[in-house]
Amino acid sequence: MKNEPISNLSATDWARIDAMTDDDIDLSDSPEITPEMFARAVVRRGLSAPPRKVQLTMRIDSDVVVWFREQGQGYQTRINALLRAYMEAHTKST
Repeated sequence: MKNEPISNLSATDWARIDAMTDDDIDLSDSPEITPEMFARAVVRRGLSAPPRKVQLTMRIDSDVVVWFREQGQGYQTRINALLRAYMEAHTKST
């Protein structure tokens, strides 16, 4: 590994950024926020923070991992949600 110093100099043209107006900003790749989006939003103010995640190593059957990965991005979050649902179902019954 190379021990190169990290530069504190920014390559951003701050003068150009400061001179920009709102109309100069390209928002074409950002969707317009609709009332429906706000209706589906989750407000977290006053709620307890979600539990912190812990990194661990598990042995899971390869076909199970392949299937979850084929479901696309967020497969680890879905696995966590399934484990949480199982935990909650079994916690309530005891």
